[in-house]
Amino acid sequence: MSDPVSAIPNLGPASERAFARAGIHIATDLRAIGPDEAYRRLLLSGTPPHFIGYYVLVMGLQGRPWNDCKGAEKAALRKRFDAITGSTLGTMEKGRSDLEAALSFFGVVEKT
Repeated sequence: MSDPVSAIPNLGPASERAFARAGIHIATDLRAIGPDEAYRRLLLSGTPPHFIGYYVLVMGLQGRPWNDCKGAEKAALRKRFDAITGSTLGTMEKGRSDLEAALSFFGVVEKT
């Protein structure tokens, strides 16, 4: 049997559930995908962006404690985080898909 996602340092049951919603069910797959693609998939599955969650993932995949991220390394990770979150912009508007947002714009569905 493969290790669960929660076998990775810093990741617990809540992370495991979030990654499962993103289609990542085992630690081996998470390691193979890498932190940037895995985090992008989390965002696309509906997990709200949070910088600490991102660098906790990066540190865990390196086998390091979450609070080991500091200084220049943290600044570099912030740039990566911003790029990942920026690449997913437009995929959701107030919890709606692109199609729902477009239909709302044209008045086909009720605006919220």
